[in-house]
Amino acid sequence: MEKERSIDKLARYIIILGALAIAAVLCYFFGSVIAYILIAFVVSLIGQPIVKLLRKIKIKGKSLPDAVLAIITLILIFALLFLLVMQVIPVVTGIVGEASAMNAQETTGGYNIIDEANVWIIQTIPWVGEDFDGVELLMQNITKVINFSNVSVLLGSVASAVISLVVGIFSVVFISFFFMKDETLFGRIVGSLVPDTIEDKVKTTILDIERLLSRYFVGLIVEILGVVILDCLGLWLIARIGFNYALGIAFIAGLLNIIPYVGPLIGEVIGVVLCIILKYGAGIGLGVNIWVFAAIVLAIMLATQLVDNFVYQPLIYSTSIKASPLEIFVVLLIAGNIGGVVGMLIAIPTYTVVRVIASRFFYNYKVVQRLIPGIENEDTEGLI
Repeated sequence: MEKERSIDKLARYIIILGALAIAAVLCYFFGSVIAYILIAFVVSLIGQPIVKLLRKIKIKGKSLPDAVLAIITLILIFALLFLLVMQVIPVVTGIVGEASAMNAQETTGGYNIIDEANVWIIQTIPWVGEDFDGVELLMQNITKVINFSNVSVLLGSVASAVISLVVGIFSVVFISFFFMKDETLFGRIVGSLVPDTIEDKVKTTILDIERLLSRYFVGLIVEILGVVILDCLGLWLIARIGFNYALGIAFIAGLLNIIPYVGPLIGEVIGVVLCIILKYGAGIGLGVNIWVFAAIVLAIMLATQLVDNFVYQPLIYSTSIKASPLEIFVVLLIAGNIGGVVGMLIAIPTYTVVRVIASRFFYNYKVVQRLIPGIENEDTEGLI
């Protein structure tokens, strides 16, 4: 009898390993489809609070159909994204224009850095001749490399990339619509893939994960907006670089702030460099020495980062994923070592999923009880 039980266990393990192998193969061959579904799931998590808010609006005592609410939510999300992008593009092009004008001012007089490079090459390598022109030589080689066949290949690659982008955006929007229209759809899909004995528990776990991740992503957006507002006000009112430029630079810094630890540093460096270009190239900014101006800009962005570290992030993490700062720090370090920047970006959502699954299915293990204390006394709503 004992032997039969061992055989049953072995068969069960083989079945589980086989199912995992099949899942891995499907993920490999249909990675783009899975990516579309996951991105759509994230979009739906961000849109769920908006759908719930719109559902409270009554017309003749009735709320709008869920399909209409989902469409309105998607329009609001993508319209906001479009407005933000359109806000940044003019700022970036304006700063690039200022940098170009600054370079033109430095090279007036017909003797620029290219002429200096040609003189240096002629003096160092006399056999090239006194009429050597590096730009002309470069253009000749480019003409040899770029022929009609290469251009056609390049155009084909660009067309393929554009088509893939359009298909990806359409797929994400289409799938997001159904996830928003029916909040239980994702849970039912996952539940259909597991045994009947744990289907209800899996559906409950999926609901917990959706609620936690929805709060996390909404909190992340609030954090980005908070960083943008503080940086914008500081650069506009203190550094005096103008509202549009301040908003664009602040938005860039806010987006980079999503990347833990490294992102804020990159955002501060980019912000200081862009402000110096505006100050030195167009004379925009506080009327002080260039180094003092750079120090002021850096101080503004560092102050914003301190507010983010000690106010925004603790509120987001404590109210969304119920994890301590030490846990988050260790998880981010491990994810950074494994997956670099991408790993750090997905570390917290992944850890949230792992925590919920562990609390529901593996709470008998001591390590889970130590990391997630008190879960056994909480109901579904207590998790969020």
